[in-house]
Amino acid sequence: MSAKVFVITGPSGVGKGTLIKQLLERVPNLALSVSATTRDPRAGEVDGTDYHFLTEERFQERIAAKDFLEFATYSGNHYGTLNSELDRCLESGRSVVLEIEVQGATQVRAARPDSVQIFIAPPDESVLRERLVGRGTDSAEAIDRRLKTAEQELAQQDDFNHRIVNDDLSRAADELESIVREATNS
Repeated sequence: MSAKVFVITGPSGVGKGTLIKQLLERVPNLALSVSATTRDPRAGEVDGTDYHFLTEERFQERIAAKDFLEFATYSGNHYGTLNSELDRCLESGRSVVLEIEVQGATQVRAARPDSVQIFIAPPDESVLRERLVGRGTDSAEAIDRRLKTAEQELAQQDDFNHRIVNDDLSRAADELESIVREATNS
């Protein structure tokens, strides 16, 4: 079995993080790539574990050095996957999960056409608003920006190998696990 790259994307608030957490518990030989971002850490987030928190200047330097597999701007902040992070995971022989924005997923598809692309969709857009408000981490303006971006992202979901509607967490987690196990034959 060769190591695979799994790209898991979808709108903010759709439950990507929750599904990935369950996936990592169910399929322990997977590695999660730690993304870089210019956004401020949320309460409890740890640099190097949750994200690599970079200043705007440092992020731009890393772009210029071509250190990113992909990067995107989302809700006024930059996010990206460092090549070194991906290499670290793959060189250990483990398949790697990228939790990234739709913009970045498109870049990965171009750079690594062998990646398995999975789009997580909400049952409907009202669910996204409820989840974003319920998180309590964003201002009303930020939530509106995220929802506007979500509309554009949802229009691209047919570009992905797989689409999972997260209307029932247990069923969606089973479906995600099945896709990963089938691709890795594990």
